[in-house]
Amino acid sequence: MGSVVKWRKKKMNKHKYRKRRKRDRHKPK
Repeated sequence: MGSVVKWRKKKMNKHKYRKRRKRDRHKPK
């Protein structure tokens, strides 16, 4: 069970990081 929670947290973190990266890309320098 603990393994599943860790995987779920990792997946959520990856998604958040990807969204943040996309937002930064659209932001003008």
